[in-house]
Amino acid sequence: MTFSVVARDPGSGSFGVAIATARPSVGARSAFVTAGVGACATQAIVNPALAGAALAGLAGAAGGDADAALRAALADDPDAARRQVLLAGPDGTAAHTGDEVAGWNGHLVEPDVAVGGNLLADGEPLPAMLAAFHVCPGDLADRLLAALAAGDAAGGDSRGRESAALLVVDDRPWPAVDLRIDHDADPVGALGRLLTRWRTHWTAYDETGVFVPADPPGAVR
Repeated sequence: MTFSVVARDPGSGSFGVAIATARPSVGARSAFVTAGVGACATQAIVNPALAGAALAGLAGAAGGDADAALRAALADDPDAARRQVLLAGPDGTAAHTGDEVAGWNGHLVEPDVAVGGNLLADGEPLPAMLAAFHVCPGDLADRLLAALAAGDAAGGDSRGRESAALLVVDDRPWPAVDLRIDHDADPVGALGRLLTRWRTHWTAYDETGVFVPADPPGAVR
């Protein structure tokens, strides 16, 4: 039903998820990130509890090992064959695509990034996403969005488009980026426009959170 990318930035310690689907509000149930721990996307027959278990595993018994944390989370899920999960941790990434996941499906995993999807148009979106992630300049949010846009342009969800989300955390006690498009004919494009608008506004705040007016006179804030 969905295609997504999870990643870590070894230099900054940031983690993030970008995800899109042909159903509403994908960010509410499928994208999860914990600062200093990792990022997870849960899709296909969605089980948000898997993300919580995998991230808890990264922070606990798995000791940052994404493969171990994901295996442990899936071991407690009787419907693991119907799930697709991507996980990025401090020591690498991992992914699972169950044997009963519908449509064209799969995942690709590299040390700092993993992409995956199901009910895709064909096999083109996933390698396109990886390529875009690697060549895009900018911070982690830019690279995640570039990967999502490349997957969308390569065919994306075979059923169409409706929602998308972008979530990034760093060392601050609040998300660095937390944006959603919940119902739109072009959710990935709208997400890119929203990121630009969000940055224009919120960069007007200084490091202490005090607003520093930067909009032109008469602008609506």
